[in-house]
Amino acid sequence: MDAAQADTAQVMPGSFADLTEQVSPAVVNITTTSVVSQPTRGGPAFPEGSPFSDLFREFGFPGMPEGPEGGPMQRAPQRSNALGSGFVISADGYIVTNNHVIDGADQIEIEFYSGETLPAEVVGTDPNTDVALLKVESDKAIPFVGFGNSDDARVGDWVLALGNPLGQGFSASSGIVSARNRELSGTYDDYLQTDAAINRGNSGGPLFNLNGEVIGVNTAILSPNGGSIGIGFSMASNVVSQVVDQLREFGETRRGWLGVMIQDVTPEMAEAMNLDAEGGAMITDVPEGPARDAGLETGDVIVAFDGQPVEDTRGLVRRVAEAPSGDTVQVEIVREGESQIIDVTLGRRETAQGEGGGGTATEEPTETDLLGMSLTPLTPEMAQELGVSRDTRGVAITDVDPEGAAADKGLAPGDVITDVNQQKVTTIKELQDRVAEARDAGRKSVLMLIRRGGEPLFVALTLSEDEEPAE
Repeated sequence: MDAAQADTAQVMPGSFADLTEQVSPAVVNITTTSVVSQPTRGGPAFPEGSPFSDLFREFGFPGMPEGPEGGPMQRAPQRSNALGSGFVISADGYIVTNNHVIDGADQIEIEFYSGETLPAEVVGTDPNTDVALLKVESDKAIPFVGFGNSDDARVGDWVLALGNPLGQGFSASSGIVSARNRELSGTYDDYLQTDAAINRGNSGGPLFNLNGEVIGVNTAILSPNGGSIGIGFSMASNVVSQVVDQLREFGETRRGWLGVMIQDVTPEMAEAMNLDAEGGAMITDVPEGPARDAGLETGDVIVAFDGQPVEDTRGLVRRVAEAPSGDTVQVEIVREGESQIIDVTLGRRETAQGEGGGGTATEEPTETDLLGMSLTPLTPEMAQELGVSRDTRGVAITDVDPEGAAADKGLAPGDVITDVNQQKVTTIKELQDRVAEARDAGRKSVLMLIRRGGEPLFVALTLSEDEEPAE
């Protein structure tokens, strides 16, 4: 272990008692009340469509309410309670929790570690990151905790989870960071995985490092039985803190919007484009929006955003979202082997809308085979059948050799090739010329932009050494 590692290595704590005592006053239990529908007369009340509901009807158990046509009776509203966790981030009563904890609630009650309870109002929510910001009013300052830098958390670091598991009240559990940068289902996901016990009711509670800083918001578990099996997920504090700042200032999120469709750059694509740098995000389409206004083009590779390197599409999406809408940022791209820096004024993702356009289609009656594909020029009628714009120009794939290079890359009949090596192709001759140029340049592959049902996708197609272009 070198000196730097020794400085950052964590020593196993003899006890978490001091840390728990330090941060517990800022952790809260959350009870929500909402109106739900229930049957108007006796019998067990099961959600419509549940297997238990079907079971009771099938076997004719008494008391199962049914309507005049065998469906459920009209339901009368009743009140339902749910439990969750949260934590205070300021002395004046701002509280962070999960959006799913308070979603649909009519009333929200906060229970503090001291036993005091206060009503809370929703300041703002962000379903994309499952974050909600609440506010309570109090005559006295409320104990609070701060966010730490989740990027500093390392796999193996000790963590402490506090919350209200299964309605049992204030409870602490410890573990380690099991993994970083987990992605579950959202666009902006960046989860820390932990083996600290997290159960239902822990949602919205904090995950602390040994310095008493919040580095995650406990959000989800992976479990076959609904209980903790040591695989829990906490949304990283660096994502949450950005969202909270916007909710606190505006009551809503105002994420930056670049206005491009992108995909990761594979090693084959990098070789086909003669790129030196690894990583980056390839632009597959530029609809109306900030990027088009600034001059970004399909085929550009974004290698840096606002001075920070771009490793992949996921990283770029996060960086753009974290940048305030309306800001002008520098976007470094590689276009035809040359690096450029372009200033782009970001739009706002929440209100962004745009549609792409195209040119004029052309007809060419001949069909040919190339690189394991049968190809024909795209007509407006074909384009409409294939789900792309009638104005799209390119070459359609009509068949694919199951043992050829195209099949290996997932190309299929109905795909439309619009660009080869970042040059437009509208005829088979142009496509053959681009392939021949790549061979002459000693390239091992060509970069094709295809459209599948209207969606753009770059594919690096390997060139067979013994195959010659068809005439």
